[in-house]
Amino acid sequence: MSKVELPYQLFDADNHLYETKEALTRHLPKEYEGAIQYVEINGRTKIAVLGQISEYIPNPTFEVVARPGAMEEYFKHGNPEGKSRREIFGKSMKAIDAFRNPEARLKVMDDLQLQRALMFPTLASLVEERMRHHPELIHAVIESLNRWMLDDWGQDGNFVHSGRIFTVPVITLPIVERAIAELNWAVVEHGAKAILVRPAPVPGFKGMRSFALPEFDPFWKRVVELDVLVTMHSSDSGYSRFDAEWDGNSLEMLPFQTNTFAMTNQWRPVTDAVASWVCHGALNRFPDLKIAVIENGSAWLEPLLQQLSDVYKKAPEGFGFRDPIEAIKQSLYVSPFWEEDLERLSQVMGADHVLFGSDWPHPEGLAEPARYIHEIKDMPLENQAKIMGGNLARLLEV
Repeated sequence: MSKVELPYQLFDADNHLYETKEALTRHLPKEYEGAIQYVEINGRTKIAVLGQISEYIPNPTFEVVARPGAMEEYFKHGNPEGKSRREIFGKSMKAIDAFRNPEARLKVMDDLQLQRALMFPTLASLVEERMRHHPELIHAVIESLNRWMLDDWGQDGNFVHSGRIFTVPVITLPIVERAIAELNWAVVEHGAKAILVRPAPVPGFKGMRSFALPEFDPFWKRVVELDVLVTMHSSDSGYSRFDAEWDGNSLEMLPFQTNTFAMTNQWRPVTDAVASWVCHGALNRFPDLKIAVIENGSAWLEPLLQQLSDVYKKAPEGFGFRDPIEAIKQSLYVSPFWEEDLERLSQVMGADHVLFGSDWPHPEGLAEPARYIHEIKDMPLENQAKIMGGNLARLLEV
């Protein structure tokens, strides 16, 4: 592994752990026993949610995974030969301790030159969409996952390990009072510095609705009081249901299968999520919210800002007469993909609102996160330091 000369410390906004088979169930109440199961199908282990086998994550045990950064060439140069995902991934690897254990991860972080990192779950991204008709079950499973993460990735009852690994608990919102209770448990009782909220409409007893509607104001009020960072990481936001109406195929999102129609629409979830923050008024009511958009890139941002500017010109009353662009630029922080135009993003949002994220150890990310600095080498050193860790350290007050 090559070393990079670093004039500043790196704080990675996008690292991942791989869950064990008991992550979703260790703390699950007995009344929900059987909601999550691992089953053997033709010699392969699959996860079944409410009796429905999911292919969303092909190997949910994570015993064998694609190697970190396997898709670097694909994202940088495309796929002119039309290779399959399997060909692009190349040779897989057995999971190493660093994927499952914080002490081992710290040693690898030293090798990767990462001083600190936000640590996100991986399997969690399938939960809410597949349980959307069962709000109480969603809460129970997410709460079980959070307690597993605290057990296995925390330290002394705290979500922060060694001052370097900042594990991010998930907060699901269907039942607002329960979401507030889980927020208090994670932040007040167990020191979480950031929380993860899915960029998607919230399921509930009466159907789906935006997280930015006044119904959720008590939750966002408490988030502001606690001054905790809200992260919106790429997930299964349920949009495959709409793609399926065009494709006539499975309703399940299958991220590792080629679907050009879905690829064309892949940034609709984050576009709609960010638009909802201003169109449904939450950023007006809570301008002090801090929201980091992680692993969604930045290609969607300028088209959305342009569209919102046009709508504001025609209907300022719909935004409470506050410019939605101003609101977004105050509250939103963006972690772009390494292959994007980072200089341009810094011009649009300001270098203070850009976060370095490597997605390690996922195949879509960087095998050697420190090489990210080569993509911003022409920026002023002050801005580089902000992007590569200073901004995130400021947001988490560490």
